[in-house]
Amino acid sequence: MNRSWVLGLFLIVTPVAATAQQASVWDSVGRILQASPVVSGDYRRYSFPRRDLTLRVGDVAVSPRLGLIAWAGFSGPPQAALMMGDLVVTESELRAVEATLDSQRLNVTAVHNHLLGETPRIVYVHVHGEGPATDLARRLDRVLARTTTPRGVSLPATAPVSLDSAAIFAALGLTGTASGNIAQLSLVLVTTPIKLHGRTLPPGLAGGTAINIQAVSADRFVATGDFAVLGDRVSALVGALAGHGITATAVHNHLIGETPPLSFVHFWADGTPADVLEGLKAALDAVRSP
Repeated sequence: MNRSWVLGLFLIVTPVAATAQQASVWDSVGRILQASPVVSGDYRRYSFPRRDLTLRVGDVAVSPRLGLIAWAGFSGPPQAALMMGDLVVTESELRAVEATLDSQRLNVTAVHNHLLGETPRIVYVHVHGEGPATDLARRLDRVLARTTTPRGVSLPATAPVSLDSAAIFAALGLTGTASGNIAQLSLVLVTTPIKLHGRTLPPGLAGGTAINIQAVSADRFVATGDFAVLGDRVSALVGALAGHGITATAVHNHLIGETPPLSFVHFWADGTPADVLEGLKAALDAVRSP
């Protein structure tokens, strides 16, 4: 057999075999975490909604889609992946979660609130790890097992939409998704590439802004989420929110050591649909202003 022909066949087959091998690894990650990913390029995001919790803020029963979705995102090749995540933890679970994160060699990059006055009290634990994807998944699985986070059960993909999502998207100048009485929007406000340990992070992993809106009734919206911004935009953003009756509930980091450093501004809005949307649009404009 002609040696050059054999070499050419090897070069053709090898990338196919490599792609199949990578797919097999990511299938294993999904089985370990008992979740299906949302995939964008080489970024995979696995979600773990805390459907086991009945959360209230004042007289509002908060949907899990609004503020109770734990997640883990993976980027890079499966043999040398970077993982970040945000775990939704009750106060009684926190000590065991932190101890297990330490024993599993996963870094805690932030522990904080997103909401104020919620019942039960919820703590959000941001985590980071690097290494083989299946190894990271096994270590994270052991952490999740220290909570009552439901596994292998996702939120329904769709439900009859009971709010005017088209009007919401138009008012904010954004697109998003809607299910039931919840509209969800995501965008990236920081256009500068974010790097960590020499690696450029996918925007959704490091610098995504999330806005979630729940229709409590025809004339009342609540909204929460977080704006990911550079430090010089925080003051203008918090001022815009406050000027429209929206509370900035937390200003903090999610990562450690990223460049440029990001600030995350969480918020809670409660009012008429027009007032809530006007305030969120003002906040977006404040961040985008020169």
